[in-house]
Amino acid sequence: MLLALLLYIIGMLDQKILRRDLDVVVDMMRRRGMAFDADAYAALEARRKKLQVETETRQAKAGALAAEIGRAGGDASDELAARREESAALKRELAELGDEFKEVQTELHALLAELPNMPHESVPDGASEDDNREVSRHGEPPQFDFEPRDHLNLGEGMAMMDDAAASRISGSRFAVLFDDLARLHRALAQWMLDVQVREHGYTETYTPYLVHADSAYGTGQLPKFEHDLFKTTDGFYLIPTAEVPLTNLYRETIIDRPLPLKLVAHTPCFRSEAGSYGRDTRGLLRQHQFDKVEMVQIVESERSWEALEELTGHACVILERLGLAYRKVVLCAGDLGFSAAKTYDLEVWLPGQEGGQEGAQGHYREISSCSNMTDFQARRMKMRWRRKAGKPELVHTLNGSGLAVGRTLIAVMENYQTAEGGVRIPEVLQPYMNGQTLIAPRAGG
Repeated sequence: MLLALLLYIIGMLDQKILRRDLDVVVDMMRRRGMAFDADAYAALEARRKKLQVETETRQAKAGALAAEIGRAGGDASDELAARREESAALKRELAELGDEFKEVQTELHALLAELPNMPHESVPDGASEDDNREVSRHGEPPQFDFEPRDHLNLGEGMAMMDDAAASRISGSRFAVLFDDLARLHRALAQWMLDVQVREHGYTETYTPYLVHADSAYGTGQLPKFEHDLFKTTDGFYLIPTAEVPLTNLYRETIIDRPLPLKLVAHTPCFRSEAGSYGRDTRGLLRQHQFDKVEMVQIVESERSWEALEELTGHACVILERLGLAYRKVVLCAGDLGFSAAKTYDLEVWLPGQEGGQEGAQGHYREISSCSNMTDFQARRMKMRWRRKAGKPELVHTLNGSGLAVGRTLIAVMENYQTAEGGVRIPEVLQPYMNGQTLIAPRAGG
């Protein structure tokens, strides 16, 4: 029973680090803009240790008494009766200690379950996205001899996008696409999958779009970010990204296959966008439902930083072959996702967007996030791997968008628009569009 209770707490930061270097953890949380109550943790941990010692002491005594009583057989002496009474009292004490131990573990779990991963030493300090650091740029934004439109004006001008219809059906932050624009959306997803599978060695995977709470906890969406998820009446959660089902494929298992495992899936994603009211409400930029091609890697601990660069490069390939200008940004500690130790964002140039630092027209916007979660998620979902010789060990998990399909559609529309209000189709997508080279406005558009 004691072992089971100890396992109850496993599933967040490494307990050895917390117990050995509590000051380091406090400092890392401070970098992330979070105040960790170290005194509360230390008090609970001291209680846990004390209860554990008392429990083990009484268990040893109870075991010795049981052996003594067993050897006595049917002896009815007063001394043996006293031993039986003492044994019964020890069992009651152990039950009480077990209840108190479980209570302490529950409090520890509540305290630590909302503690995020610690940032890697290479992650820059900062409090928000304003402090993220640009690493590199690729490509040049296109130059137009006309005023570029945004994707919504283009789509509605072609009579292939209908924001009003989506609102009538479902409300704000949904989309309806028609005809060639819907086909281009599908072509993008199919082409992205083919690149990642055929060239980069990922295994295409079809996963559930609904997951239970344990899976959402495993990847770090629960408990702290439940408000960002859509929940069904019977307790399932709609996935915010395929990262959740893909990473949880190996939860509570010891992987007996060679690493790395590289998985990719095209799924719809569902997000409540809580707290983003009024931001990017028009068109496809920030929606409750959108599509993504998601990459996940499960790797040995010693090569996860190499894998992060590799996985990010796999996302970059998509942007480069589409001929889209983008920049690579490393997130500061205060802007990291809950489970991430380090994250690169790829931001694509959108010439139809306003408010960017590059001028009144045009803006870089996020289109992919690629993260190394180290052993944080594996610890939460008890996912381990056994080398040829040795004990099972925690793996490292990584994920990244390759890419967000809707935002890639925006980028293609805005960067490949024509003065007549049409959209040229990038060469790599033309085979997926039956050789079509141009999307022209529909009659009446």
